[in-house]
Amino acid sequence: MFESREEVLQKVLGMPRPKCPHCGAEMSIWEEPPIRFGDGLGWGTPYLFVCFNDDCELFRSGWKHIEETYAHHASYRCMNYPGTDVFECVPVFSEMGMKGQIVDESVLARQEAEKEAIIRGFNLLAEYYNTKDGPGVLKLLLDPLEPARVRLKAAEMIGDIGEVEAIEPLRSLHFPSEAIQKQVDAAVARIHERHFTRECPFCAEVIKRRAKICKHCGKDVTGA
Repeated sequence: MFESREEVLQKVLGMPRPKCPHCGAEMSIWEEPPIRFGDGLGWGTPYLFVCFNDDCELFRSGWKHIEETYAHHASYRCMNYPGTDVFECVPVFSEMGMKGQIVDESVLARQEAEKEAIIRGFNLLAEYYNTKDGPGVLKLLLDPLEPARVRLKAAEMIGDIGEVEAIEPLRSLHFPSEAIQKQVDAAVARIHERHFTRECPFCAEVIKRRAKICKHCGKDVTGA
């Protein structure tokens, strides 16, 4: 059965890390770059284990060997095919060679946590929407720790189920995301439309759309 790149990565993440046979250091997970070199066929797997220990004997002695044998400035890194005992050498042309594709597990962990937060947020939004819980939706929208996708969806929903009381907190907060801010502005307009209200141009309090005098500041709002 064909496995997606993400499925292969999850499988490799669950494997024990092999030790480099040249220095004994634990090898890192390395992702095949989008542009292949050599014969262009790749290694048959998008992820490999590679030794990035700069004190590895293979890496240290490789510079001299390639210089004397091929007259090129390059060395070797040791690589392993995940799930096998096969170790091979791969050429690198600087100390930073291949390091750009090291899989940073802390980044992956944050990405996974964000995915879970998005799923949790969307589940809550679905529940709040079905129960017409405007305050619940507003809470998610105003929480800066919620993922942007959750806040954007909450901004869309609040226009459909939010009450007039939601307008003040929405107007009082500036959202760093232009997309969310645009959706919030549209939501406020939608709340006013549903409740036949508007905001006084002088004191910003919510008044009836057909009001001629603001009940809060007493200003004439006819035609304003």
